[in-house]
Amino acid sequence: MPQETERNRWELVESAFLVYVNSEEEDDAIVEAELEGLCEAAHISPVGNMRQRLDRPHKGHYLGTGKVEELKAYVADTNCDVVIVDAELSGMQARNLAEALERKVVDRTQLILDIFARRAHTREGKLQVELAQLSYLMPRLMSQYTKFERQRGGIGMRGPGEMKLEADKRLTRDRIARLNEEIEEVRAHRQHQRQARRRFPFPFATIVGYTSAGKSTLMNRLAGTDLLADAMPFATLDPTTKKIDLPEGYALFLTDTVGFIRNLPTHLVASFRATLEEVAFSDFVIHVVDVSHEYWEDQVNAVLETVESLGASEKPTLTVFNKIDRLASHELLRTLVAEFPNSVAISATEGIGMDELQRKIKEMVQAHLGRIRALVPFSEAALVERCYDYGRVLVKDYREDGIYLEAEVVPEMERVLKPYLLAE
Repeated sequence: MPQETERNRWELVESAFLVYVNSEEEDDAIVEAELEGLCEAAHISPVGNMRQRLDRPHKGHYLGTGKVEELKAYVADTNCDVVIVDAELSGMQARNLAEALERKVVDRTQLILDIFARRAHTREGKLQVELAQLSYLMPRLMSQYTKFERQRGGIGMRGPGEMKLEADKRLTRDRIARLNEEIEEVRAHRQHQRQARRRFPFPFATIVGYTSAGKSTLMNRLAGTDLLADAMPFATLDPTTKKIDLPEGYALFLTDTVGFIRNLPTHLVASFRATLEEVAFSDFVIHVVDVSHEYWEDQVNAVLETVESLGASEKPTLTVFNKIDRLASHELLRTLVAEFPNSVAISATEGIGMDELQRKIKEMVQAHLGRIRALVPFSEAALVERCYDYGRVLVKDYREDGIYLEAEVVPEMERVLKPYLLAE
């Protein structure tokens, strides 16, 4: 058997038995499709599945006693390598299930973290993934030790398991603290980059969307970049910001972000704060929707919930219905574009609708730039020149009492010019 190398390690395929635990029958199809997609991204081959309706998980095994026995029979029959539960398990639940099934048990959060670990290539991405992994692991360390070892503690009877547990918890806490410090440095650097970009007369926009909606493909189309545009979940993990030139001399800075997903684990939201806050700091949002997906409405709701959790729900939003080339009929598009007040239908892959998209983005840039009329004293002539740097000068006229100016400028420049603004 060839020796496993770093290069082929990720290509090894495990077989998995999938356990769905959603409570609503109407969610079955999207839950199944999503978990299967995550398995594909993690190079895991599903060999079977079962479902239990749960309003509230059982304390010991998450699943009910009868279902655990049923699952045990399925596991033995399929001889799978791992059991994946589409929920977040406590350490005790994961350990009890693993003992009962005699198989490795992985929950939804672990599966997503595994995919993120594969996708992280930059220092920032790797730091954030490690922080998310350790934050997930920390409350579960107790379950790494046997009940016997933990029961040997007490005065004069401190057991090896308890000593090892305390040592591991201390090392984990220390590593989390160091990671937080390094990520704060990354966050400060990102803030410095944002401030540097604010010196230019271009607004900030952030692309958001469900994973695999086509965000990176759109970014490549608009900016001429060569980002990885894979149909698998979380193909792009590290954010990229590019200047996008628009018709009539307008432009903006556009940032592509990590794809969202239903029930995005809180560990990821917290650990990727430095990345996800790009959404909160943006001037407006471009929401990419895979309109060809059967459950695109559920995906839209999941994205909007995440955007709201980031404090960005009130930002102006352009909805981009993508992948229209995959639709058999365009009647749906006409309905959607009519229902969504600020929307456009495109195919980023085929380049369909890109002129209309750029026109819509230009309108949002114009809406961000304030249209002003001002009479600037000759002593402040430098402000007029700054308007060329911080906006678009439409009219400049030297008059007896000063320089008459009509321009579109960013809010920061409009505040500087406030003493000289003329009433409309």
